[in-house]
Amino acid sequence: MNAARQPWEKSYPANVRWDAPIETTTLQVLLDRAVESYGARPAFEYRGRRISYRELGELAARAAAGFLSLGIGRDQAVALYLPNTPFHPIAFFGALRTGARVVHLSPLDAERELVYKLKDSGARTLVTTNLFSLLPMAQKLLAAGHIDRLIVGDDADWGDAQTPPFAESAALVSFGRLLAEVKIPARWPDVSKDDVALLQYTGATTGLPKAAVLTHANLTAAVASYRLWIRGQMPAGLPPDRVIMVLPLFHIYGLSSVMLRHLASGNELLLRPRFDAEQILRDFEVNRATSFPGVPTMWIALVNHPGIEKRDLSSLRIAASGGAPLPIEIAERFQRLTGLPLPSGWGMTETSPAGISPPAGPIRKPGSIGLPLPGITAEIVALNDPHKVLGANEVGEIRIKGANVTQRYWNRPNETATAFVDGYFLTGDVGYYDSDGYFFLVDRKKEMIISSGFNVYPVKIEYAIYEHPDVEEVLVIGIPDAYRGEAAKAFVKLKAGAPVLTLEALREFLADKLGRHELPAALEIRASLPRTAVGKFSKTELIEAERRKQQEKANA
Repeated sequence: MNAARQPWEKSYPANVRWDAPIETTTLQVLLDRAVESYGARPAFEYRGRRISYRELGELAARAAAGFLSLGIGRDQAVALYLPNTPFHPIAFFGALRTGARVVHLSPLDAERELVYKLKDSGARTLVTTNLFSLLPMAQKLLAAGHIDRLIVGDDADWGDAQTPPFAESAALVSFGRLLAEVKIPARWPDVSKDDVALLQYTGATTGLPKAAVLTHANLTAAVASYRLWIRGQMPAGLPPDRVIMVLPLFHIYGLSSVMLRHLASGNELLLRPRFDAEQILRDFEVNRATSFPGVPTMWIALVNHPGIEKRDLSSLRIAASGGAPLPIEIAERFQRLTGLPLPSGWGMTETSPAGISPPAGPIRKPGSIGLPLPGITAEIVALNDPHKVLGANEVGEIRIKGANVTQRYWNRPNETATAFVDGYFLTGDVGYYDSDGYFFLVDRKKEMIISSGFNVYPVKIEYAIYEHPDVEEVLVIGIPDAYRGEAAKAFVKLKAGAPVLTLEALREFLADKLGRHELPAALEIRASLPRTAVGKFSKTELIEAERRKQQEKANA
């Protein structure tokens, strides 16, 4: 390696180059290469049914042909309202091959958020399944005219399942019929790596979600960075990994860091619709899973699972945490159980989400999020001047650039303009790097709460609470939560003469307005809420009061 030009290069693993070329292409090329290279290998296992790379390629092609037959293609959006089932990758790659863009809808979204995302993205076709309670909501969206077409996958297609039947119509098409009644075209539509592949929604300062525009190049650049980083640190000749895929595919962490990266590498993904500690342990003991990427809540549940010290975790080679800060004590407990490190890196929806990651092997710097991945540049800038670049051990905002980083938000020119400075994306996260180039997070410049790996935005919760007829004022902050990492707490001033408001009653009122992960976990009724000298609401006093409570509890 040449003399270090960036502070982190001197700490880079011996066989990894930070300045290695980052290849970008389209996602259909990524899949085609995987099918050609790994054909008969299993790509997914779902409820005991294995799907080979070749079969995945064929199903995705049939889905693409089906979408084309419905008139779906370039400049159109297909919304995926799906948990982790094989319908997701089939529809995802199928839609992209037509030139359409994909929009992810979360099964956790409240109805009005689903409506907003559909309208904002322009998606008029929705793909869902009859697993869980998704189908009734999807049918409601269709009946209300929010979509023109609903495509429903029957979970029973993948084996025995107790799922509700549904009747097809002109506007409701079964996924099975979509795949069956097709003719593969002689030539697929032209798709460029600079075309939009994905509108991935995240929060906004207005309280409404905004979509990061991720191109084929953004997503394949992230995959290239991950692969350069990992392959350079792994011994040659290892067999393919068996990866527990319980992270939701509608989330950027599960989609890109896990599914796309592992498909590009020929590994097998054990697709699980939801997290269940016993199922995960069976995947280690029976299915001999070798890799498990999770969020902190999953690791907390596993290390605290009754009898965990007696379970056979010997198949596991690689563990990783992301999506939220991982408590150091959880990583240490996991290492005592398994002998394996549990590293925790950093990324964002806007970075696809490649960003900063610890090197493989023993944790060198506990609490560090690691080093910038190949092709990615990170800097620390002054909190009051994002043009001013700071040096080692100076705390400021992290800004980042690379081929993986979005260039804009969908329909949000003002937010796009304020998010970029000097060609870098301003992350809103506060941190520093040390003399060895290792980065550390200190706090969040934004008030975002990360609960169970999901982004939760206080202003959105506040807007919903303000709809309660008895609420006069409200402020929402994040508080520590032993299981979720963080949870929302609402501070409410009631209107004069209003009856007592309990947490249970408030959560019931918000049930159709917020996702389950966004519902407040705590409520405090106050006679007044703090303000600044100029009369603006201030959360500083509330945050400090909660910190004091936590400190007193820890010292008790």
